[in-house]
Amino acid sequence: MSLLNRLNDDMKQAMKNKEKEKLSVIRMLKAALQNEAIKFGKQELSEDEELTVLSREVKQRKDSLHEFTKAGRDDLAEKIQTELTYVEIYMPKQLSEEEISAIVQETMVEVGASSKADMGKVMGAIMPKVKGKADGALVNKLVLQHLS
Repeated sequence: MSLLNRLNDDMKQAMKNKEKEKLSVIRMLKAALQNEAIKFGKQELSEDEELTVLSREVKQRKDSLHEFTKAGRDDLAEKIQTELTYVEIYMPKQLSEEEISAIVQETMVEVGASSKADMGKVMGAIMPKVKGKADGALVNKLVLQHLS
């Protein structure tokens, strides 16, 4: 089942259950996916493109959550946290720190990385492998740890 079909089914269910916040998030996700499809001039996005859109939406909410928390706006932070929870339902299962660490080590061997100068090469090789399954900041931190 494609993500758009899943969103449509969940949207109908949210309407029946009168879940306003969930419905709002689902509509926003559908709009983001449809805008991306229009941008690329396609009818439907590939799974990889859908994952890119979802990852962008998660990152935006995490950034907003951080800013609202820092500014002491707990009311807005709570709203964004709820949205984030709903968006993450559609994301693939996240990798653990140990799994990411293993991928980092494996990739370092593949690209022959040995110093911090090879950071870009390692990150460029890792990110497609963990796309949507790991936070980029965590991957970056682990790569730095392994290269030092």
